[in-house]
Amino acid sequence: MASALLPTYNCFWAKSSPPIGTGSRFRNLSMRDGPRKEEKLGEARVPVYRAAPVVFQNLEADDFRHPLDKQYTLLLRLIPGLHELGKALLGPLTEQVMYLENIGTSVLVSENQLSDLYQLLVEAASILNVEIPDLYLRQNPVPNAYTLAISGRKPFIVLHTSLVELLNSKELQAVLAHELGHLKCDHGVWLTFANIVALGAYTLPGFGALIAQRLEEQLLRWLRAAELTCDRAGLLVAQDPKVVISVLMKLAGGSPSISSQLNVEAFLEQARSYDKASSNPFGWYIRNAQTRQLSHPLPIFRAREIDEWSRSSDYVALIRRAIRL
Repeated sequence: MASALLPTYNCFWAKSSPPIGTGSRFRNLSMRDGPRKEEKLGEARVPVYRAAPVVFQNLEADDFRHPLDKQYTLLLRLIPGLHELGKALLGPLTEQVMYLENIGTSVLVSENQLSDLYQLLVEAASILNVEIPDLYLRQNPVPNAYTLAISGRKPFIVLHTSLVELLNSKELQAVLAHELGHLKCDHGVWLTFANIVALGAYTLPGFGALIAQRLEEQLLRWLRAAELTCDRAGLLVAQDPKVVISVLMKLAGGSPSISSQLNVEAFLEQARSYDKASSNPFGWYIRNAQTRQLSHPLPIFRAREIDEWSRSSDYVALIRRAIRL
């Protein structure tokens, strides 16, 4: 996204991912017919797993919120008038345009439309103890997913068709859980208001542009931290770090034809190599310059973060709190 923030949604993935073709037929996404089966995609067979048989009762957003998310959210709340200015900029007409733009060319997923995909959403929402939003499937060659929360309307998630083609069912559910994490943590409201504030400030002369630049830097830091939080939501549903890391790996450099050959452990080793290469002062400077204008952390950084959290006492304690179904 660089310096151009997107005012309409929370992206799960940065748009720099290479386009993936959408010519393959959709797979059977059911996860309800046994502990494990296989789906056929072309000549490859992709394993399908049952959803995690647990729910987290009384789960609070702060139970899994990343420390950086907490820190930067607090800083945003300290900005005088941010919430009020966002409301002023986001009027009824803007809301209507954003709403129609995102659903006008998509397919609403439900019990009667792509029911297997809908079941993945229902199960993930149940595990995270969050209300079920609407879900839309949109034709797009760039693998992505996003969430839109507009005041007075039911929030909804949009999946791109190329993402469905690229991932297996368990990975798709981790993506849906990531987006549900945005809703659980009220990220949608902050993103919508704050992004519009930043874009609006650029139209102001002189001091307004300076305000926008400083605000944008704070927003990008917060956005990157918010993504780390929602990766954790994906892990709480998948309960297997390899599933979440596999999503990150495939979006960094995967395609339906070679996805079965990708190696999660090799990707984690790549992340450790990056950490080692950027550990000296010059490497640290390059690393910060590389990520400063990004809305999402680097995929290998996200993979390392989720791998470390999966082995933490906080994660273990959350899993022990879960109620087995």
